[in-house]
Amino acid sequence: MGITRTFIYGASGHGSVIRDILEATGTAVTGFIDDNPDKKVFSGLPVYSYEEIDPVNDILIIGIGINKIREKIASKVKTKIINAIHPSAVVSPRAIIGQGIAVMPMSVIQPGTTIGDHSIVNTAAKIDHDCSIGKFVHISPGATLCGNVTVGDYSWIGAGATIIQGITIGTNVIVGAGSVIIRDIPDNVTVVGNPGKVYKSAD
Repeated sequence: MGITRTFIYGASGHGSVIRDILEATGTAVTGFIDDNPDKKVFSGLPVYSYEEIDPVNDILIIGIGINKIREKIASKVKTKIINAIHPSAVVSPRAIIGQGIAVMPMSVIQPGTTIGDHSIVNTAAKIDHDCSIGKFVHISPGATLCGNVTVGDYSWIGAGATIIQGITIGTNVIVGAGSVIIRDIPDNVTVVGNPGKVYKSAD
């Protein structure tokens, strides 16, 4: 059996945050993976192509903030996927989280919450009890989800947004930064404002 190496897929700013999280937990990062063949070094670490990775022994997390790009990469990788959870984050032992999850510093995930694969809980975001977060979701910095909120797959909750208790956010929804959501939101729309109103199709 070879030596296990740890990689971050995505040589960009979000990936560098993931690196800090892994190193804060005592996990040494071997390097980044990127599809741009011109990138050779990023943040002082070597950049590899995915073809250079050992799918049996190596492990990785996708360090890209855009939901649909994370999905595209996740569909092709065969390597074991890990989570990156910062030591300062508060994650209830009675929360259920999937694989490929990034939980940034000072964020909170309360009991009864479920979080789908490859989702991001960004810096100081707060997810209260019994929320249901889909796969490939991004909860941006400082966002607050009160209890029993549902967020569908591929949705993006903007920085500082607040979603009151019991609200359902559909699939592929963008919630604008600072919005306050007091009503259920259908699929495939962008919603902004206080109170939040549908602005346009998310596409």
